[in-house]
Amino acid sequence: MGIERHVKLFKNGSNQAVRIPREFEMPGEEVIMRKEGDRLVLEPVKRMSLVELLDSLEPTDEDFDFGEDLPAEPFEL
Repeated sequence: MGIERHVKLFKNGSNQAVRIPREFEMPGEEVIMRKEGDRLVLEPVKRMSLVELLDSLEPTDEDFDFGEDLPAEPFEL
């Protein structure tokens, strides 16, 4: 078993809270919490890269009309 430490629970408004000791710090600003029996499990939120997001999308057969390709109009600076 890994590191173990006793910590105190406290109230934060109407929520119950616990301070996470430095040796248990997690990356990022969000975690996913789930209950497994009597245990609470915290996991870091894994952010998807743009490539992972695009790979996760289902292909579509829908045709998109992007309008007519027009040359750019000249402009002066």
